[in-house]
Amino acid sequence: MPLLRSVIIPSTRAILEHIEHHADSAPWIIHVKTGDRKGAGTDATVWAKLADENDLWTQSLKLSTFGVNTHERGQVDTFALKTSDFPPEFGRVVKLELWRESVVPLSTDDWFLEVLTAENIITGVKAHFPVLRWIENKKRYFYHVNDAVIPQKDQFAQQRQAELVERKKTYQLEQKQPGLPMQAATLPEDEKFSFGYSIGIAIDKRKYLADTRLTALTTGGKSDKWDSLEEVNQMYKFTMPKPGTEAYWKDDAWFGQQRLQGVNPVMIRLATAPLPNFPVDEEKVKQILGGVPLTTAIALKRIFYVDLKIMENLECKDKRVVTAPIAMFYLDERREKLLPLAIQLFQKPALDNPIFYPTNEPQTWLLAKMYFNNADANYHQSCTHLGLTHLLMEGVVVCAHRNLSPSHPIFKLLAPHFLYLIAIDELGLKKLISVDGWVDKTLVLGNKGMFELIRRGKEAFRLDVTATPPVDCKVRGVDSPTVLPNYPYRDDAIAVYNAIHKYVETIVKHFYKTAEEISGDSELQNFGRELVLPQAEKGVGLGGVPITDGRFRSVQEIVDTVSAIISQCSLSHAAANFGQYEEYGYPPNYPTRMNGAIPTKTSGYTEKDIVDQLPTKATTLDIMVITRLLSSRDTNSLGDFEVQYLYDTVSVQAARQFRHDLEGISIAIKARNEKVTTPYVYAWLDPECIPNAISI
Repeated sequence: MPLLRSVIIPSTRAILEHIEHHADSAPWIIHVKTGDRKGAGTDATVWAKLADENDLWTQSLKLSTFGVNTHERGQVDTFALKTSDFPPEFGRVVKLELWRESVVPLSTDDWFLEVLTAENIITGVKAHFPVLRWIENKKRYFYHVNDAVIPQKDQFAQQRQAELVERKKTYQLEQKQPGLPMQAATLPEDEKFSFGYSIGIAIDKRKYLADTRLTALTTGGKSDKWDSLEEVNQMYKFTMPKPGTEAYWKDDAWFGQQRLQGVNPVMIRLATAPLPNFPVDEEKVKQILGGVPLTTAIALKRIFYVDLKIMENLECKDKRVVTAPIAMFYLDERREKLLPLAIQLFQKPALDNPIFYPTNEPQTWLLAKMYFNNADANYHQSCTHLGLTHLLMEGVVVCAHRNLSPSHPIFKLLAPHFLYLIAIDELGLKKLISVDGWVDKTLVLGNKGMFELIRRGKEAFRLDVTATPPVDCKVRGVDSPTVLPNYPYRDDAIAVYNAIHKYVETIVKHFYKTAEEISGDSELQNFGRELVLPQAEKGVGLGGVPITDGRFRSVQEIVDTVSAIISQCSLSHAAANFGQYEEYGYPPNYPTRMNGAIPTKTSGYTEKDIVDQLPTKATTLDIMVITRLLSSRDTNSLGDFEVQYLYDTVSVQAARQFRHDLEGISIAIKARNEKVTTPYVYAWLDPECIPNAISI
């Protein structure tokens, strides 16, 4: 059989010429793509059979050539077929039988087949079989065209059920530390980084570590403590870029804007009444508000707040203390800027827990803002970033693998957004939140306090609120631009979420035509049941899954659940992650640790007190190098999937429309940012900047 190699893929004309000069050549060719995974290639002989809609089968088709290296990792190989291989009146390809035979007795080599495509080069019709599985030696596999079918419609149910039994052995849920969400007990082989991606991470890490060594040379001296803010600025003389926040970190306007476009922009709420446990001085507030009483400003919807009560009484490493602050903000008279009005660093009013105001001495007020940001940063790293995207979604990934066949359309819809999540989390647990790891060194909480805060955050998490931006913003009272203008996170998150929801809805409606198809889908129902099953019963324990009595009953419930999961794995993680170096790279702007006494009086502090509170030089460098690495992005943009899972016409068109919608959002964001007159440009939720998955 003639072999047409992918490394010199022939043109259609060349193939037609080949057919013309070979009387027995059929108008069919087969493309075979081997996956880009370690050990994915094989030297075995690969065989296939095709069937049409009338169950007419071809002869066995040999998809290997002696002496030629086919089926190598990441390679596409193309094979021409013979007319004699096909029965007369052979119609549209709808099924595939596949197997391989090792040329070496007792060989243990594996082969990961990504996709096999049968193409009629006369009509241009293609039949795709996105297998996306390891093919074992001498085992027969059967697949439907497009390989996206709900279980009750799968002709190969026995194969499907046997596969799920094995997947449940491979993908097991486990709570690795008290308080943490459920995760993968071990790292499955299929979840490891691709060869190219793992090399990329290693190169980036070496580059940033080199930066750190160079920076360390520029910050020499006898002490590991900073002498001045000017000395801090010396870190950026060589290869470490200076974050833009260095220029405006002291400004009240930026402190307010951090609530709207920083890495933790999901906390701000509209005040509808005076806050309990926050006895502000009415006259001071009235003065700051330009003569407007607080109650009037509340009625005019000019008052907002962040309450970090969730941080109260957390046990920190080495007897350190983290605040549990409340901060009140107000819109200026032109409703253009969100500005800080008052800060209280702990929940209970007391003489040694005063309320700080912008009218205090500048360094005192600055120190209060830094301590508020210190608490906010620790919440961000613990919950908004690690706990509620990485770790919580890892449990969802494992649950999907355990309960949904790789042939299930919902699995295929979700799978692009699961890329490398389990692998990056395993790396993170080992390197970042281990005992005496990065978290212990750089966060005031340490890992023990972080685990408890994640536990609290998970208890408060609801998939139908926290992971659903339009609902979350509405619950916080900030969904309207009329009420709170210049909130780019809200505007961009809702736009992207709506595009996700539209995309998901199109595909779900395509695969589920009736309520009976939903109720009869055992895999989907098992997925929903394990999602909501408490952790104590070995479930994910996910709150707010929009299903009824542990069962999916409608298309809307499926759409809302899947949309929220994709949103959390893409836009929510992007918002929390990729701005980290801008926020943390200049330590006074968003300090993860403060080394000193928490202020208990409203005057008497100097710049030296602020400098003395900063993390040490070594800690600062640790913060810089890791947040710079985490802020890097090496995977595709949202909608540009690394692997195509869905090949049916409706899904392909839905993905095309999804990319078109995202492109429109990207254009609108860029146009908005060109008009921004402040330095505070927000681009983290430009779809070009959002990866498909949590891969870093």
